[in-house]
Amino acid sequence: MTRTTSSSSLPFLLLGGGGHARVVLDLLQERGDRVLGFLSPDDACSFLYGISRLGGDEILGEWTPDQVALANGIGSVGDPGPRVRVFEECRRRGFRFPPLVSVHACVSSWVVLEEGAQVHRGALIQGGTRIGENVLVNTGAMVDHDCDVGEHVHVAPGCVLSGGVRVGARTHLGTGAVVIQGIRIGEDVLVAAGAVVTGDVADARRVRGIPARVNERGGLS
Repeated sequence: MTRTTSSSSLPFLLLGGGGHARVVLDLLQERGDRVLGFLSPDDACSFLYGISRLGGDEILGEWTPDQVALANGIGSVGDPGPRVRVFEECRRRGFRFPPLVSVHACVSSWVVLEEGAQVHRGALIQGGTRIGENVLVNTGAMVDHDCDVGEHVHVAPGCVLSGGVRVGARTHLGTGAVVIQGIRIGEDVLVAAGAVVTGDVADARRVRGIPARVNERGGLS
């Protein structure tokens, strides 16, 4: 079991300089982590919540994996591709993404948080649940007991997963979506904001409505 609400022994580099990066930076600062700066290809923003832009992604090579930990500040709205690519490339180079839990989240001691998982302010995760690598459990989301959330999933703000839900890799669960107990959702699925999912969803589908229905094929892959 991994539950990380205390500060890291290594200083952090924050990847990204947009809205989600600010949320992650706030989380790190509230935990008391030391953040050296942020990396972003966009030089329009040079200062973020008290830290400076150090350069683009190319300067990551100035550090080694035993000198810094990384925090993924790249968001995932509809297309997880950029967030996934950055995570996988940095892991290939040996860098680590410690799981991050806001001091204002509530996470059972019986939850497994994999590498790079993020649990943000106001989120609640009950025991027996696994949160996969690079998963984003966003503001105020609720994940009940015995769920399994696959790699690179985005559980958007206010989303609710009832007990025993399974979610496949790279799926996006939109803001305020509700998934009833025991449902299986495949990989690369897009669940629209406010949808209520009452039946299993196959891979690479888009679903919307109350109750949710398949809108079209072609999810997020």
